[in-house]
Amino acid sequence: MQTAFILQTDGPGLYEFTDTLRAWVKGDGLLTLFIQHTSASLVIQENADPEVQTDLRNFFARLVPPTTDPDMSYLTHTYEGPDDMPAHIKAALLPSHLCIPVRDGRMCLGTWQGVFLFEHRDRPHDRCVVAHLT
Repeated sequence: MQTAFILQTDGPGLYEFTDTLRAWVKGDGLLTLFIQHTSASLVIQENADPEVQTDLRNFFARLVPPTTDPDMSYLTHTYEGPDDMPAHIKAALLPSHLCIPVRDGRMCLGTWQGVFLFEHRDRPHDRCVVAHLT
């Protein structure tokens, strides 16, 4: 069973889509998720306290600042804006795919775990996540 989810983002941050996946999964198997972009990522992260998401976004913004930051002057891929190459670096550090066991029609996530798209670009995007359940 396979489908694609289009997730809309409005700038940097984590966008939870656990409930969308819950409504789609059936039976038993392994759910594989793959994002078809090189400037966004997929993560499993805490979904109870929004401060975790804020702190993650702030950490990665500090770890890889925009190319307007003097520390990033060595970057050459800048023609798509100061957030583009840093977004590619963040996506290289974080997963582009996830595998989640499914049992009795439920993802085997922990109590506080959610599935998130982590947007690294400044402007809104439509992101495609392919889901495959085997």
